[in-house]
Amino acid sequence: MTTTGFELSGYRIVANLGVVRGVVVRSRSVFGTFGASIQTIFGGNITLFTELAERTRQQAFDTMLVQADVAGADAVVGIR
Repeated sequence: MTTTGFELSGYRIVANLGVVRGVVVRSRSVFGTFGASIQTIFGGNITLFTELAERTRQQAFDTMLVQADVAGADAVVGIR
């Protein structure tokens, strides 16, 4: 279970197992960066970077959940 709140309705937090986090750093290839540069000419959303950011964010979230599982957690609360 995950929540941005600091409590889970119907559950009692019995132990704080510490902080878990997911950090991922990615870069585009030279060709991807060139494609994004072309998109900037026309303005608007740069879809190549948006897709990269979404995939990176999901991977960071998944990494956080793995850390929580390794720590023995049943839930992660206070996600930011």
